[in-house]
Amino acid sequence: MSRLAVFLLLIGLCSVEYRVFAEELNRTALEDNEKAQEDHKEPNEPVLSHIVEAADEVELESGDGDVSTTGACANDIEHFCAGTKPGEGRISTCITKQLDAESAGNVDGRKISSECSEEFRMYKADRATNINQDVKLASSCKPDAEKFCNDSTLYPEPGAVLTCLREVEEKLDEACKKEVFRTKVQSSKDFALDAMLHELCEEDATTLCNDVKPGEGRVQECLRKKRSSLSWDCQEELFRKEVEDASDMRLNTVLVRSCSGDVKKFCKGLPRGLGNTKECLEKKRHEADFSPECKKTFEEMMARRATDFRLDSKLRELCRDDIEEVCGYEKDSLDSIAGYDGRVIECLQDYKEELVTDSCKARVHVLTARAGEDIRMDRPLADSCYEDRKRLCKGVAPGSARVLRCLQESREQLTYECRATLFDQEVRLAEDIDFKFPMKKACAAEIESFCKDVPHGHARIISCLQEHDEDKEMTAECKAEVKRDEIRSAEDYRLNYRLNKACDAEIDAMCADVCSPFQGQACGGTVQACLVEKRDNITNAECNKELFSTEKKMGSDYRTDAVLKEACLDDVSKFCADVSPGEGRVHQCLVKHMSELSPTCAKEEQKLNEVQAQDVRLRPGFKACSEEMAVYCKNIRAGKGRMYRCLQQNLGKVDFSSSCRSEVEKKQARMAGNWRMDFGVAKNCQADVQKLCKDKVGAGHGKGAVLKCLVENHPQVSAGDCAVEVSRAVRMALWQYRKGAAMTMACDADAATCTGKGPGAVGIIGRCLSKKLANNEEMSDGCKSLVTIAAPKDSKDIFDGALSGSGVLEKVAELEKQVGLKAALVSTDKSGVSVITLTGWVAIASMGALFLVIVGGIVFAYRKYTGQDKPYTLVVKGGDM
Repeated sequence: MSRLAVFLLLIGLCSVEYRVFAEELNRTALEDNEKAQEDHKEPNEPVLSHIVEAADEVELESGDGDVSTTGACANDIEHFCAGTKPGEGRISTCITKQLDAESAGNVDGRKISSECSEEFRMYKADRATNINQDVKLASSCKPDAEKFCNDSTLYPEPGAVLTCLREVEEKLDEACKKEVFRTKVQSSKDFALDAMLHELCEEDATTLCNDVKPGEGRVQECLRKKRSSLSWDCQEELFRKEVEDASDMRLNTVLVRSCSGDVKKFCKGLPRGLGNTKECLEKKRHEADFSPECKKTFEEMMARRATDFRLDSKLRELCRDDIEEVCGYEKDSLDSIAGYDGRVIECLQDYKEELVTDSCKARVHVLTARAGEDIRMDRPLADSCYEDRKRLCKGVAPGSARVLRCLQESREQLTYECRATLFDQEVRLAEDIDFKFPMKKACAAEIESFCKDVPHGHARIISCLQEHDEDKEMTAECKAEVKRDEIRSAEDYRLNYRLNKACDAEIDAMCADVCSPFQGQACGGTVQACLVEKRDNITNAECNKELFSTEKKMGSDYRTDAVLKEACLDDVSKFCADVSPGEGRVHQCLVKHMSELSPTCAKEEQKLNEVQAQDVRLRPGFKACSEEMAVYCKNIRAGKGRMYRCLQQNLGKVDFSSSCRSEVEKKQARMAGNWRMDFGVAKNCQADVQKLCKDKVGAGHGKGAVLKCLVENHPQVSAGDCAVEVSRAVRMALWQYRKGAAMTMACDADAATCTGKGPGAVGIIGRCLSKKLANNEEMSDGCKSLVTIAAPKDSKDIFDGALSGSGVLEKVAELEKQVGLKAALVSTDKSGVSVITLTGWVAIASMGALFLVIVGGIVFAYRKYTGQDKPYTLVVKGGDM
């Protein structure tokens, strides 16, 4: 072995021997000190502590690291801690408990002397500078310190190892975690007990908070209030402490002072940590017996928390991975002090659908609901609208969405930045009833009764409430909130969450050029109008469903059609000022004054009527036909005028309600007066109208000028669909004949001769006139022309026309006479009613023929009237335009 190796070995052996020797000396000294401390005497021998290698070796206070029993606290220790054995911080714990009790006002009689309080504060401040001075902390955390904080070159600052342990607190074992939390509680009350915070903020505290008495977190509170005046290093360290204390309410001394009574009353027994007590107080803060002081302090804390996700311990924990994955750029762009713009929270809200963790989604949902209730919880909006709030909403108390509502009602007066940020927030809030605080509060009973089984999210409950907005059971308060939301969402498709999501691809493909809004610039309903116009090209079932819902609202309340509302503002004021909006009443008023409306209003009202012409369900009045549609038209595919034709065909049924019959007849009158209100004619006769009747378009609104022209020029009407539709239109006008009606006026005199036929009854006059024509009875040329054009072109219409019912009996009786049958098939009963009697082979043959006719008729009717033979599309609004 070389001399160098021998030399190094000897040095190593000496080092080991020295360490053993030193430890033996310390052990002996500790034993001597313990004997001295039994009588609360100061030890004779100094004791060194180097439990945690990463921190410097130190000499222990009083030989055991506990409070001196011979200094300024000697008498207080004798009085308050007489039975407490010094060492391992036991005397320190005893004095701390006494001081806490005094601070809480729970002590009568003698208190800790001011001299002891000051000496005790200095002792704890010195102990905080090196973990090895706190024997119990160092012993409990030695393994964790070696594992997580073992590089002494990285921690040259006072208290650095303890700061490191706090940063990895969730990874510590329970014994260490308990001791670390003890130090956090102490440092939350006195900034001097957090060595790094004290070192970096001492000068700021002396300059800005010199008159603030230490304790109960008052110095930290003062520094936060004067944050803008602090040095950068102090701001960083103060924010680090604020983030650290966010996890447990016991570390927020301001809240503890204000809310201890409310915690006992509302949140007793809750597990500590992860902000559970804060969550409880947040939910209970609107309770009647919640203290105003706690509510005020707590909401200030919530507003502060909304500035930076790092101050929300629950959000940090639940969204840790999603923040990194989805909002990593926003997170990395934050400074080491508080980010006052809430950018990460806003990112999580904007990209909620991309979040992976359900618990994170739920937490973000809570944050958005808070923002919808109180503008202070929405940092971007609060900052963007700061001056606007002072100017327009001065005196409006925050909370219950009052400030948000004030800004919405003052929209036109807002600055550009505020208006744009407000719009973005409204788009965000459109997704769930939980985000619309006023509506949720006003409609609590309605949500329970109408939408009990409707799941939250995707505006489903909002949509449910809108479907019931005309129900008599809905309270006036709820109805007003729902209607207000409907009107606002009509002003921009992005505010209609369900339409926006369902029709996203269609909007991009078909309506991209209709509205190219700047940030915050509403589209004014133009995109909805574009979708309605191009509906025939939309194949997405969900988009069609939401568009249908939008069209129904437009037909019910003119205010939910933003384009029409703007165009007809003056006309509504002039002609319909006394008409209450809803159930299509204003639209009915405008139609009555169609010839007097301004061109822009008349044009928009016409468009709406054209849309309604293709589906009767879009007209509010046809709610009266819901039972008839369910019974007689359940297999009919709605749209393109099919449902209305079905109702027309069943109009004569005995159980057809008078209210539905009235709606069908009113629609027939509109169709007869305006060709665009008849889907089949409007769809198939465009070319013929331009060719033969161009000069009649727009002439004599409601007088049927275009249809009359097509009838008069029927021989020139192109064969095919247009001719068929004109024939049908005339036939149905005769079927629902009304004296003086524009289409059938030429037959008024002839109809008057149909005595005893029950004028006004469905189909009676039409059959009478058909019979007159068939029998070559005297008729006016005009009526004869109408009835000829109306002659059905298929077997189904024959059965519905002159040869149905008694007409068939008459034809059979006439056939008997011509053939000379002896056994009459047709006879008259005692009441004078004709009856038909079949016997023998005639009965068998007739039954077989009847069966074939019925089956064939059913198959034909089904194909014809479900649209399988010839589908078409209609668009209408009032007037011969």
